[in-house]
Amino acid sequence: MSVLTRDEAQTRSRLLDVHHYAIDLDLTRGDETFDSRTVIRFTVRGDTAGTDTFVEVKPAELRAVTLDGQPLDPAALDENRLALKGLTPGEHELRVDAAMRYSRTGEGMHRFTDPSDGETYVYTQLFLDDVQRVYAAFDQPDLKAVFDLAVTAPEDWTVLANGVTEHTGDGHWKAATTPPISTYLVAVAAGPWHSVRTEHRGLPFGIHCRRSLAPHLDTDADELLDVTRACFDRYHEKFDEPYPFDSYDQAFVPEFNAGAMENPGLVTFRDEFVFRSAVTDTQRQTRAMVIAHEMAHMWFGDLVTLRWWDDIWLNESFAEYMGYQTTAEATRFTDTWTDFGVTRKAWGYDADQRPSTHPVAPENVQDTASALLNFDGISYAKGASALRQLVAWLGEKDFLAGINIHIERHKFANASLADFIDSLAAATDRDVHAWADAWLRTTGVDSLLPGVTGDNGSRTLTVHRTGERPHRIAVGLYDQNPDHEGRLTPRERLDIDVPQTEPRPIGKLPALVVLNDGDLSYAKIRFDPDSFRTVRDSLSGLPDPLTRAVVWNALRDAVRDGELPATTYLDIARTHLPHESDLALVDGVLAFAAGQIADRYATPEQRPAALNTLADLCRDLIRRTEDGDHPGLRLIAVRHRIATAAHPDTIAAWLADGTVPGGPELDPELRWRILTRLAVLGATDEAAIAAELANDPSATGQEGAARCRAALPDAEAKARAWEAMFASDDLSNYLFTATAQGFWQPEQADLVRDYVPRYYTEAVALAARRGPAMADAAGRWAFPAHAVDADTLRLGQECLADADPIPALRRKLTDQLDDLARALRVREATTD
Repeated sequence: MSVLTRDEAQTRSRLLDVHHYAIDLDLTRGDETFDSRTVIRFTVRGDTAGTDTFVEVKPAELRAVTLDGQPLDPAALDENRLALKGLTPGEHELRVDAAMRYSRTGEGMHRFTDPSDGETYVYTQLFLDDVQRVYAAFDQPDLKAVFDLAVTAPEDWTVLANGVTEHTGDGHWKAATTPPISTYLVAVAAGPWHSVRTEHRGLPFGIHCRRSLAPHLDTDADELLDVTRACFDRYHEKFDEPYPFDSYDQAFVPEFNAGAMENPGLVTFRDEFVFRSAVTDTQRQTRAMVIAHEMAHMWFGDLVTLRWWDDIWLNESFAEYMGYQTTAEATRFTDTWTDFGVTRKAWGYDADQRPSTHPVAPENVQDTASALLNFDGISYAKGASALRQLVAWLGEKDFLAGINIHIERHKFANASLADFIDSLAAATDRDVHAWADAWLRTTGVDSLLPGVTGDNGSRTLTVHRTGERPHRIAVGLYDQNPDHEGRLTPRERLDIDVPQTEPRPIGKLPALVVLNDGDLSYAKIRFDPDSFRTVRDSLSGLPDPLTRAVVWNALRDAVRDGELPATTYLDIARTHLPHESDLALVDGVLAFAAGQIADRYATPEQRPAALNTLADLCRDLIRRTEDGDHPGLRLIAVRHRIATAAHPDTIAAWLADGTVPGGPELDPELRWRILTRLAVLGATDEAAIAAELANDPSATGQEGAARCRAALPDAEAKARAWEAMFASDDLSNYLFTATAQGFWQPEQADLVRDYVPRYYTEAVALAARRGPAMADAAGRWAFPAHAVDADTLRLGQECLADADPIPALRRKLTDQLDDLARALRVREATTD
């Protein structure tokens, strides 16, 4: 498929004004294809006859095309482009009649049949250039148009779209005309949905899911709608421009590749957010944040849209920042920035230290394939961190004033980074252009290091910086609490601009100096020797969870940089995590300790001891929560106890009894977790997996069974799993991911050793056949991450040099190989 270049998009934008799309979809044509008829009205600018351009469409069959009533040859379609030649200035009408193929990879029009009840659902995911899998379009974000949509569906289906839909009879549905939106934001979701509807501020609101998930949606409907209404109201306090669309539907859809998608008026979410098993409050908080994130896009992304994909950060960084901030302001989830610091920020730091790093606002996004690679921890987490730093420096009042200027100037149109900075500059006397150059046009992570000098009683603090960015940070000074051993008392919080003009007096020597206390900037921090001793002894004695998150991130960074032995991190976790109350911190620290330290940074000889430490830690947490007052903490501990089990006896007994002694009872999610770990340990078999699947035949159960079967330490099981992933194209995106998650296990390194070299060849072929979404899955989940050795690294480097993987897989392999090289360096530093 030809990708659109920026130069081509700019040329077409100068040539055309696109006014209106009429799209007619027929979803009753069978399991493989649907019919798509599109009428596009557009104007050619200028006064020169004979202008050429093209329209994009990727059909199973292109039946007919007419331009101004004259037929064009469907055979002239070149990959995904149909040339429009000799266009004269003035108005034109293009009609395209095609059969389009349903997707099983989460791209275009995805089709899913629920194994629980046999019901079928379809939905669109048209970002970034998958529009052409559904309808013909001038597919670029700055050619906005008005859309009218008609859909024919099976009689018992409901059709959702960007606007209010009306059933006109015989399975025919018509959606209300949209305001001007970009092509990639058109959305359809059709099927026998279970819906909960209400009204707020005179607008219809709805939440929707598969019928088999109806009881679970109903259980959480009040919470979901309360969060939605609270965020909606808060955004109307922040933004002068009211919500610009006629309704607000949220559809939880199956096998969704992203967390959610901000289609105006019809946000689609992965339906794992309809919780069918027990979850922690942090998981509920994450769901609330995603709701807030997608709603922020209604203004920033949908009402005002980027001009070209180099400014994707304008969409995602803004929504990421607003999602966390607005959730904290408007809902019961007030500690969102702690979770951001533990999970999202670490994602940004990791991405920013790889060879594939890029500026938050890159200048070299030449085509759509390159743009797709930038949906990473930099565009989301680093960009949001930069905006949080901007608010700390600029002040929230001026920041929101600049945002509202920007929305007013560019509503229902498109804007660039330059436009955004000009809008901010109109609201302040500060030099936001210089700030943008320093923060948005550079790469890498700065480091901040404290220097404490002077005599006791007259100490001074200097913050040393690597890098060139300015930072406005808070520095926390803490003393030991004389009345409570191990507890730390805040002495003072200093506001410091880095670089400093002169050292800051701090009086007597504090027990602990925490740079970037409050986590308002984006930088790695380190500790002076006295502070590090306090961290080792008293980390859990810090009173604020956000401060503890900053400290844990610093320890994590130090391990990854080879400056702190991984065993020391585990010792600190063993000492302090049993006393931790913040769920995001407990889960984040355990996830890093297990997924990185035990699975990758520890050598095979060190791994059993690491797992034993983590198992002991989880046992402590389970004992601590026996009173039933901390169900979320207990659930986290049980999950990680299962994942770190080196012997099957305890967790097999839990599975047999259907409960953890003292609770919780095992719901489907916990049962599949245990069965997966038992499969890894060779303590279950196909018969047990089939029996579990019979009890839970849901889509999630199908994924659990695929994961377990791939995890069995049996040569035939591995061969079957490998063939399913790479020799056939039958697996959906979710079943591929589940199979890949089960396949590679550190305990089974010898069994799967011969598959490591095969991975590179066969992943390249798979990506070429099945496209970017499956390339991402193959690079993320099917990579042999457990094989931390020089041969795996060499094979990967040779693949990048010689095999020419498609861009999506090349990016994933580049990142995976850099992480592998880092793991080797950490092991070497630990050994030394």
